[in-house]
Amino acid sequence: MNLLLMGLPGAGKGTQAEKIVEKYNIPHISTGDMFRLAINEGTELGKKAKEFMDQGALVPDDVTIGIVDERLRKNDCENGFLLDGFPRTIAQAEALQSLLTNMNKAIDHVVHVDVPEEKLMERLTGRRICPTCGATYHVLFNPPKQAGVCDKDGSTLIQRDDDKAETVKNRLDVSINQTMPLLDYYQDKGNLVTVNGDQEIDKVFQDIQVAIEN
Repeated sequence: MNLLLMGLPGAGKGTQAEKIVEKYNIPHISTGDMFRLAINEGTELGKKAKEFMDQGALVPDDVTIGIVDERLRKNDCENGFLLDGFPRTIAQAEALQSLLTNMNKAIDHVVHVDVPEEKLMERLTGRRICPTCGATYHVLFNPPKQAGVCDKDGSTLIQRDDDKAETVKNRLDVSINQTMPLLDYYQDKGNLVTVNGDQEIDKVFQDIQVAIEN
């Protein structure tokens, strides 16, 4: 089964990816992992990607597509794969379609883990960190025994800058603007399945299984 996983930051995509690859015995292919593999293997495209990454620049589409192509041709993808974090644009989606066509493959399902924006804000802004021991808490899902105080060493918990509401809202806005056209693209293709990500983890996974197996 060839799957593509989509979801906004905080939607629990990583957790579901682990469950999907375990259940269906297919490799989890994320953009970061692909780049690291190509760089470690010293492929021509890997070297090119490293040059851009070392400069803090975005890796251009032609290099990224080439690396995706190399990765999907590996033996472990013969019985399927789970793509995560790619494609990010319509141009990348079209390039992916054409390279899969060349391999006589296709995306079977695009799984969209959907969580309302206000719930994502709750999840992403609720994290608190102990500056002394590094312990992590969440004001709703994993609160300390005493509000604002680390259970382990009594330090006052802090909220990291990238967990603050304004930063999180900006991150979500960027992701929404990027994701919406892709969801429409795959909806038009007829292989988009949307599951409610605002449920217990196992229930979300159960819904994913039902959606892709039917």
